[in-house]
Amino acid sequence: MDIFERIAANRGPLGSHSHYAHGYFTFPKLEGEIKPRMIFRGKEVLTWSLNNYLGLANHPEVRKADADAAAEFGMALPMGARIMSGNSNYHEQLEKELAEFIQKDDVLLLNFGYQGVVSIIDSLVSRHDVIVYDAESHACIIDGVRLHQGKRFVFPHNDMAGLEKQLERAKRIVDETGGGILVITEGAFGMSGNQGDLKSIVALKQKWNFRLFVDDAHGFGTMGATGAGTGEEQGVQDGIDLYFSTFAKSMASIGAFVGGPEPVIEYLRYNMRSQIFAKSLPMPLVVGALKRLELLRSQPELKENLWTIVRALQAGLREKGFNIGTTSTPVTPVLLNGEIPDATALTFDLRENYGIFCSIVVYPVVPKGVIMLRLIPTAVHTLADVDQTIAAFEAIAAKLDKGLYSKQPATA
Repeated sequence: MDIFERIAANRGPLGSHSHYAHGYFTFPKLEGEIKPRMIFRGKEVLTWSLNNYLGLANHPEVRKADADAAAEFGMALPMGARIMSGNSNYHEQLEKELAEFIQKDDVLLLNFGYQGVVSIIDSLVSRHDVIVYDAESHACIIDGVRLHQGKRFVFPHNDMAGLEKQLERAKRIVDETGGGILVITEGAFGMSGNQGDLKSIVALKQKWNFRLFVDDAHGFGTMGATGAGTGEEQGVQDGIDLYFSTFAKSMASIGAFVGGPEPVIEYLRYNMRSQIFAKSLPMPLVVGALKRLELLRSQPELKENLWTIVRALQAGLREKGFNIGTTSTPVTPVLLNGEIPDATALTFDLRENYGIFCSIVVYPVVPKGVIMLRLIPTAVHTLADVDQTIAAFEAIAAKLDKGLYSKQPATA
């Protein structure tokens, strides 16, 4: 069959719904400044779907730093890949400051988070090595693992017995190949809000002799005494061999970084194809990231404000009987029972009649019969926002229990 004919006949699991979902349930347009209340299809909504954890997206010092850097440098400088012509003192300064903050020897600045994780995995392992990874790992980890030409094993989410079983299998292989073992997990899982059991994983390192790579996209800036991440939160930052995070969450920008031992970071600097063959991160993004990191270090009240909202939201939902799983991070999933028609009608009602905008997650991301409404609290939400949201959730849950959404499916 012709490639394009096949695509026209099968749009994929998400694309198959695009005829009614596009512009409302998928690819919605939130307009106005990034803040808790934005405009959706002409109406103001209270939004819980933006990863602006520390509220830095519209912080006045951040806006000024971004604007001043854009005026001084433009968006093109530096021109070219860093290895050829795109390096600068600012890029190196940001790497140095990030390394100090996350307590690692060295850091490599990356253009994008998703692309960065895929390329880190691709660069690190050879066909002689074995990868062992958590079953609930983010798609960027899964895609990186798929590129691996050697063996890979998955262990059930946060299941240490399952991890040891796979490590035993991995060891038998590397004893023959002469390779090594790379364990990959997340610090804060972006759907469930669970923390990866880093403390237990680190405790297994001496017995099984592996290296640990942690994607802490949702933990950087939100977890730990200083905001250095989930490793700091669990007291095992030193046990993380490679620590990754993106600027797209707490830093409210674009870019990413990976930190670890100097020889390993230097190896990645000269071997990561996604960085060697890509244009350097533009100067305004680098200078803006320096300002964001400065505020993260100097204004602990940002994280404190975030956690005030997190605790109020999660405690309030639990008190009203909502199932929010076992989250121990700001990520707040609300799990309801229902099918996809219920989910679409419920979401429509929540947005149009209660003015609440949050992300909706259905099968195949969660099991059939489960609706997940995913809330992302931020430092710029208020306790009044929390009260309004919980009241709205009580109302839609009551309708769902009565089967009203199944009887009256809504379309955008």
